[in-house]
Amino acid sequence: MGSDPRPAVFIDRDGTLIEECGYLARLDSLHVFPWTADAIRLLNRAGFATVVITNQAAIGRGIIDEPFLRSVHDALDARLARGQARIDAYYFCPHHPEAQLEGYRQTCRCRKPGPGMIEQACRDMDIDPQRSVMVGDRWLDVGCGQAAGTRTVLVRTGHGEHEVEHPPAGAHADAILNNLMEAVGWILRTCSH
Repeated sequence: MGSDPRPAVFIDRDGTLIEECGYLARLDSLHVFPWTADAIRLLNRAGFATVVITNQAAIGRGIIDEPFLRSVHDALDARLARGQARIDAYYFCPHHPEAQLEGYRQTCRCRKPGPGMIEQACRDMDIDPQRSVMVGDRWLDVGCGQAAGTRTVLVRTGHGEHEVEHPPAGAHADAILNNLMEAVGWILRTCSH
């Protein structure tokens, strides 16, 4: 391991990369924001690892299964590839304390706002959390990033506009911006590596 750990941008999926639609249970419900591929391509070119961090309680609730989730991410990858952009890895938490499927019914460290998915990605991909940023449309994304030691950006897409108006006590993001493209601009200006 001669090289230093690399920086990453950890990105929430629903409401940040793609339009929020509740539980995404059909591929025809996958709608990518028009700026997503350009934003990801800028991060790719700047040398950031791009890692999706997503709660997927729909698995534990029996709404979708893991093969379907992989098909959603394959479809997203294909759309991003058309814009010369790529996601380096996907991490998802299928658990929920009230999951209908017993194997997924648990309180875990990986479900956001827990830091488990970011911590696992940092181990797997040799990422430095202190040089990284978590971007999402909910305060639980901000909490996840803070717990893992990253900077945080809350975007106003998806649930973001409502979340901005109703912050939990003590909540603080490093930046609150309109969308992922604005977040990437902020990251490229402020997180030099």
